[in-house]
Amino acid sequence: MLTLDFAFLTPQVLSSYVLKGFVFSLQLTAIAMLGGIALGTVLALMRLSSKPWLTLPAAAYVNTMRSIPLVMVILWFFLLIPLAIGRPLGAEMSAIITFTLFEAAYYSEIMRAGIQSIPRGQVAAGYALGMRYGQTMGLVVLPQAFRNMLPVLLTQTIILFQDTSLVYAIGAYDLLKGFEIAGKNFNRPVETYLVAAVLYFVISFSLSMLVRRLQQRIAIIR
Repeated sequence: MLTLDFAFLTPQVLSSYVLKGFVFSLQLTAIAMLGGIALGTVLALMRLSSKPWLTLPAAAYVNTMRSIPLVMVILWFFLLIPLAIGRPLGAEMSAIITFTLFEAAYYSEIMRAGIQSIPRGQVAAGYALGMRYGQTMGLVVLPQAFRNMLPVLLTQTIILFQDTSLVYAIGAYDLLKGFEIAGKNFNRPVETYLVAAVLYFVISFSLSMLVRRLQQRIAIIR
């Protein structure tokens, strides 16, 4: 009968094996979120453009990325980028690039919905004041779209944090990898995977509660 023993998971063990992976998971989440939102906003503006040479490439990029499993994209970039640049890129850097490009497709759709939620009359008012398209978007539309979509953007970021565990496919040292190595070294894989699951749940659930409170506050402001 299986007996669980968590006594080996001391603060020293956690700091030696898990802390490094936890820091990288947070860094990967933050960089992919910021880069993904920036690139996703550009893609959203391209898709909303009336010019086919902007809308078609953006739509093809977003639809392609959203149609492929993330783990396959991770493997493709990890294997193909070194061939393209002629030198190895490293698992961590490859993961950062992959997640940023992949998440941009999802943030793009969120931002597109946010931009479309702004009444067209505000765009017309910006033009009436003599603003150009870029000024209208940057000063009038995008600030309101970001506020409207902030809870959804943060929810997607929570999903992004959970998905960082997929970098195991290329050997990057993330939070789950740290628990896995600790479990192998102490011959307690069941305990380490259970603790990892609890930690992912606690972090994700806590952030979800914060997003819900933020959503309520934004609803009150409206």
